[in-house]
Amino acid sequence: MIPVYTLTLAPSLDSATLTPQIYPEGKLRCTVPVFEPGGGGINVARAITHLGGKATAIFPAGGATGEHLTSLLADEHVPVQCVETKDWTRQNLHVHVESSGEQYRFVMPGATLSEDEFRQLEEKVLAIESGALLVISGSLPPGVKVENLVQLIKAAQRQGIRCIVDSSGEALTAALEIGNIELVKPNQKELSALVDRELTQPDDVKDAAQELVNSGKAQRVVVSLGPQGALAVDASSCVQVVPPPMKSQSTVGAGDSMVGAMTLKLAEEASLEDMVRFGVAAGSAATINQGTRLCARDDTLKIYDYLNRR
Repeated sequence: MIPVYTLTLAPSLDSATLTPQIYPEGKLRCTVPVFEPGGGGINVARAITHLGGKATAIFPAGGATGEHLTSLLADEHVPVQCVETKDWTRQNLHVHVESSGEQYRFVMPGATLSEDEFRQLEEKVLAIESGALLVISGSLPPGVKVENLVQLIKAAQRQGIRCIVDSSGEALTAALEIGNIELVKPNQKELSALVDRELTQPDDVKDAAQELVNSGKAQRVVVSLGPQGALAVDASSCVQVVPPPMKSQSTVGAGDSMVGAMTLKLAEEASLEDMVRFGVAAGSAATINQGTRLCARDDTLKIYDYLNRR
């Protein structure tokens, strides 16, 4: 199998808790918090591990929160390569309200990365073997500009590293301008921004995704369509996969689970259709959990089998 690595520039220590109801000023009594590793690339590596694969997570970690994050990944048997930072790793809070079923997500700014800390992360990335897959996922922290990300991707590609980018906004646009990105997963709104036009007609999403492929910006484009699943396009095929109807408990972690599952299939050199089916299955599996939990292997395989029988 092709080796897989992930890069997370703004990791987090995520805590999740329940409260009976939410209201201003009063004390909100909560359950004992559950702590989990967080950050796009870290969650992708965790999802791959949960699904029986292997991915090494590269990320910065600082302070007691960074130590806690690293120890949680060790508990999950996720291989890591860390760079110690001066700033503490951020801690996010997810609150589920029992009375209403609502979720509140309090997301803190990422820890600032100095030039030297970013350079150390870059050195770890450029030590990856040629031909490996590198998933760059998550937001950019203070101290890191889009130009830094672009230079990193270009340097990685020059060394034969195959880059997958799961981001949004300016960072995603800049990555696609480099070209030859292995896989991107925009939603419909993000895809519309990438092609600079509204996508209102039945074939507009497919045409826009094919435009990114045909222009050489990406080898594979998978458009996330929410309850409608995902539409996947490469140079020779187009496929849409619709998940089974399921009661969603939380969408937290669904996107990272989907990217992890698709990356695992890419590492196994599977077809586009098999890749997106497994991705939709993992994303759907994550939604049946409360809080910040990712996909479980058994749930994913059950949904994957269902999709393969359709």
